[in-house]
Order: sequence, then structure tokens, then C-alpha cells
Amino acid sequence: MSRKLRVGAAQIGPVLREESREHIVDRHIALIEEAARRKVELVVYPECSLTTWFPRFLINDSQLDKFFEKSMPNPSVQPLFDRAKELGVGFVLGYGERDGDKQFNSSILVGKDGAIIGKYRKSHIGGTYEPILGRKFQYMERRYFLPGDTGFKIWPAFGGYMGMGICYDRRWPEFWRVMGMQGAELVAIGFCSGGRSGGSHLGVFHHQLCLQAGAYWSGMWVVASAHCGEEEEGYTLMGHSAIVSPSGEIIAESYTIEDELIDTTIDLDETIRRPNFSPRVHRDNAIFVRDRRPEFYKAIADPEWDGVPT
Repeated sequence: MSRKLRVGAAQIGPVLREESREHIVDRHIALIEEAARRKVELVVYPECSLTTWFPRFLINDSQLDKFFEKSMPNPSVQPLFDRAKELGVGFVLGYGERDGDKQFNSSILVGKDGAIIGKYRKSHIGGTYEPILGRKFQYMERRYFLPGDTGFKIWPAFGGYMGMGICYDRRWPEFWRVMGMQGAELVAIGFCSGGRSGGSHLGVFHHQLCLQAGAYWSGMWVVASAHCGEEEEGYTLMGHSAIVSPSGEIIAESYTIEDELIDTTIDLDETIRRPNFSPRVHRDNAIFVRDRRPEFYKAIADPEWDGVPT
């Protein structure tokens, strides 16, 4: 008996700096309504999908509030929660989160009933704090976000075990392995990738390489959704939202840099058939445990390790 699940990546195109929150949320609702028409059960929205990609410019403290959510849901985003619940569609939503005096790049997993199942805060924060003189496009994520404090978690949801990552996290093999070791069968990734590499051959290649390698290494499904397009000042974010199978194959991919939904039906039991499945979920098959050599992997967590197993 298979565990079929219809999933979608709800790509969000350019969000302009002065675009109203009401209009942005309406765009999200339009995508989830399209998803419902296609019988999609789980929709993945991108990183920071409720605002323009603001780490590219300096923001006065007095103007910073509009880029962050102090609670979730809140009155401006509640219509999305309400409509998704009416339609019976779950979703993953990426946004800037303000928690007291701390700010995080966050995502939440929401069930078909509109209830929040889990929250993840981006662990790997790249870029700079100050702008770099002479650089046309800035990437100052460290100015606005702290490294996340949630760690890499998974939740029982949508008939399987599900985790979340955000953008730069996908560049780290440790992220994928920890997810796999916990038994993740489906990982949702929201991303904003652009500036110098957003439209380049290597930028797209590296993005796809990370998703495909991560899916294959840990035998899991990946749904990755882009915040994309030319937002302002010529700053272009790549598209290439994708759904990747446990074999590492791209099953579906976006073809625009606008609002776009891609979807497919996945079988979570494919994670069982892969030889590099997680022992947490599939204890009856010991290949993963048998063939690993963790005694040689200690350098991952201990840079001072001399390579000699203890």
C-alpha cells in the first residue's frame, strides 16, 4: 500500500518594496486556490514570501517593522489561513519573524485544519552586516537575522515525516544528513537566490545540485519554492522551483520568474525503497546502519579531531 501525497511549490514572483500586504496575501491565496483545483494537499511557499527581499538594502529602524511578523497568524495574514482551511490545503510559509528584540528568518508548517504544526528558524545565515563598497547588489542578511535556534526538526505530518529548511541551509550537507538521520521523508525548502548569481548558469546549477544531492543522500522527497524575479534596482532572484524525488531526479520544475504553481503526486513509500533510508522510520531494514562509518565522521562536529577512531 502506497502513501500518495499531492504536493506543490507555490513560487512567488517579484514583490515590490511598496506593495501592500493585502495584495501580497491575495497573491498567496490565488496560488492556494489553484492548488486546490489541482487536488494539491500541501503547498510550499518561498523564503520571506510576504515582503520584498529586503536584506539587499539598508532600512531605517523606524521602517523595519513592516518587514517582520510579531505573531503568526496575524490579522494581515489570517485570510490566507482561513482560505487554506476552507479548501483543506496545508502549507509551508516563509517570513521574517520578530520575537521580542530578536529577528529570525522563519518558516511554519500548517496543517489542513489551519493549525500550526511546527516552526523552523533558518540556521545558516550568510552575507554581511554592513554594505560592501562598490558592490552593485548587497546581501546583508546578517544585519537583519540571527542564526536560528530551533535546530533541524521533523514532524509527523501529511502521512509521513516532514522537515523544513530555508535557502542557504541547502548548501550544507550536514543539514541533509541530520534530516535523514531523524527520518525525514519530505523536506520543504523556501529560497531567495539572486544578485550576482541569480540568473547565472552556475547559480542555477549549484541550486539544483544541492537539492538533488540532498534528496539522494538521504533518500527523501524535496519540494523547493522560489521567491524570484526582478524586484527593483535590477536585483533579480532566480526561479527554478523544483520537486525532487528520493532518487535525486527533478520531477517538476518552474519555467517562469513570476507567481507559478508546480505540482505532482509523490509516493512517500519511495523513501523506503531507497537504499539510504533513515533507520528511525524503517528499522526493519538495516543497510543504512550497517554501512555507515560514524567513527570516521567526527571531524564534522569536532574540527580538532585527528582522524583516529576511538
